[in-house]
Amino acid sequence: MILPHGIRPAGLLMTIYGIVSIPSSHALTTAPLSMVNSNTKLMSRRNALLTVPAAAATLSAILPSEARAAISEKDNLKIRRYPQTRFIAALGDPSASEGTGAEKWGLWRDDPGPRGVYLRNYDDRLAPTGVAPAGWTFREDEGWWLEEHGLIMSSPEELPRKKYDRATERVLPYKRYVVTGDREVTTVLTVFEDGRWELGKGSLYDVTHLPCRSAKYVPRDGAVAASNGGNDDMCSPRNANRRDFPVKPGASMPDVSGCVRQDYAVLFVLGEEA
Repeated sequence: MILPHGIRPAGLLMTIYGIVSIPSSHALTTAPLSMVNSNTKLMSRRNALLTVPAAAATLSAILPSEARAAISEKDNLKIRRYPQTRFIAALGDPSASEGTGAEKWGLWRDDPGPRGVYLRNYDDRLAPTGVAPAGWTFREDEGWWLEEHGLIMSSPEELPRKKYDRATERVLPYKRYVVTGDREVTTVLTVFEDGRWELGKGSLYDVTHLPCRSAKYVPRDGAVAASNGGNDDMCSPRNANRRDFPVKPGASMPDVSGCVRQDYAVLFVLGEEA
């Protein structure tokens, strides 16, 4: 999931620093290039947001006039922009704009690719201690994650689905994020405590970053995770075929002998409701 140099998520949040307002029922539009200083150095995907000195802005002021007319002040959300892109691992019907099962979604607070271990280095850098050079713990028996370049990744944390409201000092049973697939749609994702989810605009496919592929591999029923030695009946990174990588954008991740594979969509997360 390493972002190549020069790749950055689309959307106005790239050009706005700090807290911005976003209408809950509208998607963000792509920022015009004129808003970006030509001398600004493009960052890698794991630092995808451009840091442009600017005051907090009202997003509705930049939307087309017909969209602004439909927006009332109460519909605006205050969004806190993240200092760097985060990543959601999502499951669901790609054509759906709402669904259930968000309790099974995960969140990486930074790009797990650069902190990962290549399959070819598994025996030397991960298997002996179960701890990656970057410090995260690897557990074959609990399932392990792989990305499109053949990098074994840290497991994501559970996606937070509740929000603490400082004004009322109450915990709200939902949380809102700004997500994008770095294509045409950038919008608000709401996840609920009970696992429901909904997008303000577009489908899950629209906010999926297609070049990013990720899958979780868990032992098949009756199989035992491998701690050392290779065995086709064990769910181990040793059984992965390195010739299957890199994976083409939009393609399924490869199967690994002894494992059940679950593919996940990867969403860029630019910020959350303040």
